[in-house]
Amino acid sequence: IYDRTKGIDGYISLEVSPLIAGDTATTLSEAKRLFKAVDRPNLMIKIPGTPEGVGAIEQAIYEGININVTLLFSVEAYEKVHDAYLTGLERRQSEGKSLDVASVASFFVSRVDSAVDKRLEASGHEELCGKAAIANARVAYRNFEAVLASPRWQGLHHGGAHPQRPLWASTGVKNERYPDTMYVDELVGAHTVNTMPLATLKAVADHGRISGPTAQRD
Repeated sequence: IYDRTKGIDGYISLEVSPLIAGDTATTLSEAKRLFKAVDRPNLMIKIPGTPEGVGAIEQAIYEGININVTLLFSVEAYEKVHDAYLTGLERRQSEGKSLDVASVASFFVSRVDSAVDKRLEASGHEELCGKAAIANARVAYRNFEAVLASPRWQGLHHGGAHPQRPLWASTGVKNERYPDTMYVDELVGAHTVNTMPLATLKAVADHGRISGPTAQRD
């Protein structure tokens, strides 16, 4: 797949230890060690999108390491790691280095509803249950589209850079009251990736309802 799509798809992720998620220097060191040890062009190193991870992400991108930013839950955290990706590429561009570095930003979906639904039920707003996760992801996607339209990105794009693709993670439905394809049907968008669990993948193949770029809806 990697060869057929000329490096757009076909990546495998390998994560640094979560035990070092609060240590920028050690995270970066481990990312470099793993990337060198595997030595494959379609490898992405997973780094958590913690505050300490942001610096490691920027430096890793600058050093030409493909990065999967994982465990993103808030739009604020997403904006910081997207900025780190752009900054890493800009540093490469200023030195005349190739911008052919791949990255995805893994935004967790169903777990947001799992947490927010409990608060909604406790406050008597059950009618809003099952809506927060998709709304949260759509706000992130709107920010992604705004970056693609910005002069900052256009300068990198014309230099050969690829977008840091939003990746919807945790898209298996954890509440049996909700449609089992909900987090796929409602988050369709250009440049996105959806890492479905096998049960969800089979459900989508059987009865998914893809009705256009639903990630763009309000």
